[in-house]
Amino acid sequence: MQNSNKDPIIILASQSPRREYLLKQAGLKFSIIPSDVDEDLIPVTIPSDYVKILAEAKARGISGKYPDKWVIGADTIVLINGEILGKPDSVDDARSMLNSLSGKVHHVYTGFAIFCMNKKHFYSEFVKTDVLFKKLSQEEIEWYIHTREPFDKAGAYAIQGLGTFIVKNITGSYTNVVGLPVCEVIEHLIKEKVININEDVDSENYK
Repeated sequence: MQNSNKDPIIILASQSPRREYLLKQAGLKFSIIPSDVDEDLIPVTIPSDYVKILAEAKARGISGKYPDKWVIGADTIVLINGEILGKPDSVDDARSMLNSLSGKVHHVYTGFAIFCMNKKHFYSEFVKTDVLFKKLSQEEIEWYIHTREPFDKAGAYAIQGLGTFIVKNITGSYTNVVGLPVCEVIEHLIKEKVININEDVDSENYK
């Protein structure tokens, strides 16, 4: 999907390789310009609002610099027993997160925002997915931690990676757990005629 211009009209305001991968798999052509929003300055509210506010801040910052582009901002959090889990900052932190998620259902919230300043278009939404972990042994937790995969991942796991063995069941969007609810993002871009599925399929991604 997307037009054939050399200069894409879509910008992903994220340095997440997982979000980049998801949009490429969907056939979009886009530029990547990571947002420099300091997430620590954003006050924590209820999860659905919090991820939307973060996504909006990221999209707004880049959209202000590139007002003619369609900018996608996103943020993902994991919620368990009312506690928000971000990215672990140590081995002990990762161990604690995995123990808290073991054998339980947790919730993954991703907020996404799609902004275009010149068109005065400011849209944001969130998607929630419920994820059930298997009961993890301490040996499994220690092995997984030492693969290094849990780091730089909200909730200390990657459903699309080695962490797939941890996940027993999901209810809702799989791509939302990876980091971006692709169905909802593409649906909105089609609605706003940013992409045209009848003309703009990027066949290079489907060989």
